[in-house]
Amino acid sequence: MQKQKERATFKPRQMAVVGLLSGISILLSLTPFGYIPILPINPTIMHVPVIIGAIIDGPLTGGLIGGIFGLSSMIRAFMAPTPTNFIFWNPVISIGVRILIGIVTGYVYRALKNRNSGVAVSAVVGSLTNTIGVLGLAYVFYLSRYAAALGISEAAATTFILTVVGTNGVPEAIISALIAVPVVAAYRKIKK
Repeated sequence: MQKQKERATFKPRQMAVVGLLSGISILLSLTPFGYIPILPINPTIMHVPVIIGAIIDGPLTGGLIGGIFGLSSMIRAFMAPTPTNFIFWNPVISIGVRILIGIVTGYVYRALKNRNSGVAVSAVVGSLTNTIGVLGLAYVFYLSRYAAALGISEAAATTFILTVVGTNGVPEAIISALIAVPVVAAYRKIKK
């Protein structure tokens, strides 16, 4: 008797998680609710539903939510253009990086699952995946165009990108962990 290969299928609960967290992600990406204005920085929390989905349901769910979030950010970049959001017209940046948030977060959480800090560390790593992925690929693909859009030299644009990693990326990572830990804990209590 041959063993049948199991196919990855989504259960109704997983579909509900994807739908709910994707809806929240779209809402955050299309409204000002996705930003936390802390002068002089403006960290985003738009990627947090992707992180939460990856932690509670794994890398496949996280990647799917990330893809939906990425698609919504790409659409927004076309619908409400700014001088620098041409970066998000590139699906590798807008969609690919966001899928990676879910995949990376999901696998990091699996590796750290039995540790108390697993949720927090996974959230930080997921958030930094977004920051480093978007800004790193912006640097690789669009440094000259980005510098021109800002009216600065390429050297100044490089410094600016690195500064944003520190001023926005680190607070975003901390905020992501501060949100993900209690949300995942509440989900676990409800799930029991």
